[in-house]
Order: sequence, then C-alpha cells, then structure tokens
Amino acid sequence: MWTFINGDWVEAGKASLHISDLSVQRGYAVFDFFRTVNGQPLFLNDHLTRLQHSSSTLRLAIPYSTEQLKNIVTELLQRNQLQTSGIRITITGGYATDTYTISTPNIIITQSALTMDESFDENKGIHLVTGEYVRELSTVKSINYLMGIYLQQKVKDAGAGDVLYVKDGFISELPRSNVFIVSQNNELLTPNRNVLFGITRKHILELAKTFLTVNEQPVSLQDVLSAKEVFVSSTTKRLLPVFSVDGKTIGSGKPGPVTKQLSGLFLSLEKATTNK
Repeated sequence: MWTFINGDWVEAGKASLHISDLSVQRGYAVFDFFRTVNGQPLFLNDHLTRLQHSSSTLRLAIPYSTEQLKNIVTELLQRNQLQTSGIRITITGGYATDTYTISTPNIIITQSALTMDESFDENKGIHLVTGEYVRELSTVKSINYLMGIYLQQKVKDAGAGDVLYVKDGFISELPRSNVFIVSQNNELLTPNRNVLFGITRKHILELAKTFLTVNEQPVSLQDVLSAKEVFVSSTTKRLLPVFSVDGKTIGSGKPGPVTKQLSGLFLSLEKATTNK
C-alpha cells in the first residue's frame, strides 16, 4: 500500500516521521478523513475546505494547494486501486527542536480498505453512555482524542458502543460522530455549539430540509431522552440509530421512520455523487 509523505511516495510500512514532530511531542496536528466509493472520493471539496479551516486555525500552512492535493489523491487512488476505502490527510506541527514551537508542517496522506453496508440495516444501532466534556477548539478536526479514548473503559463497563459528550446539561457530539434528534414536535434538531461540523452532518441537514423542519440549536440531554428518534452520523457510519442513552430506551428502541428515510436519501446521494 502506498503512502504520500512530504512529496514522496513510500510503502506504508516504511513511512515515518522524526520523534521531534509536534504531533508526537504535544499531540499538535490536524487531519481530515473521507471515503472513496467506486474508486471515487466522496465529498472531497467539503473535506478539503474543512482541512484548510482546521489547519489555518492551528496556524499550520498546508504545503500544497487544493488542486495539488486533489492530484495527489488521484494518484494515490491509481497506485493503490482500492474501490472502497478511507483516505486520511494529516498536517502536523512539524519538527520542533524545543518540542514546543510550530515549524514547517509535515503532510501524510494514507489510504486503507473499508467495508461498508450496501443498504440501511435496521438491526444495527448503538447504545450510548454520557460523559461530562466539551472538546477544545471544537470546530478543528485535531488528532486530540484523549478524552474519547480515556472514556472507553466507561463505555465498555456499561456495555455501550460510544460516549455522548454532555456539559451543564447540554449535549454536543460523540468523539467521532455528530448527533441528531427527532423531537416530539417532529423537528430534526442537532447541536450548533461545541461541535465539529461534520461533512455527513452537512448533507443530512440539506436532505432533511426537503421534508422536515430542521433546527441547529442547543440540545439538552433531556431533549435526547424524550426524543422520538436519535441517530448519529459520520463518514464511516453514515446514519446510525441510537437505541438507548444511559440505559434509557429511545423511542421504540428501533430505527424510526425519519432515520430510515434520511438513510435512504443519503445513500442515494452518495451513489449519485460518485457515479458521475
């Protein structure tokens, strides 16, 4: 498998950075991750725009233009010949002799095989537990997953699948997913603060507006617990129903009609986008 690192193509197992890199010394780096479908990048422009936002916020100058990055991704696809995959672009803080100062960023672009469902599976869902936390610089897709990983023992002990971040009674996100609820008033609600603005989230909102009232607003934990439906979204999950939170069943405990409809619409969009 080929990897792109600082202008060179190397075998993935031989790709390396010096230990002085700020990603190693201080966890200072950003990344973005997108899928390929039928060998085509999904929502690539959206992901590169978000990568630029993350990098500029952390004062990391990406060493390639958007068009150059697209060309590199195209060559990566040609070299590795994976139809269904995940591609990750990482921009690090660079080699810091004092282990603390940003220098020339390093860039790594990797690809790995993925397995994705061909259609919505009603039997797949997730049980969540809550954890008191808000991510730093939440609109930045950084490599800092300290709390998410730390809380995995709590998730495991509860027999759950992931943790939902809550602060002062209001939810934000999961470590790697956005969250939506269908309220008792049949509105689709999703938090608008302290969240990473997911690319899947963006397209779900656009699709939902064609048949639902949609609001981005503060969402309380009580809103979640009393919702008709709750689901999470991400690049690899698409839409995944939430069956329970902290042991309380959500709705009927099964995927609801809005989740099913949006899942179908999103899958159709995905196919249309990558079959052009």
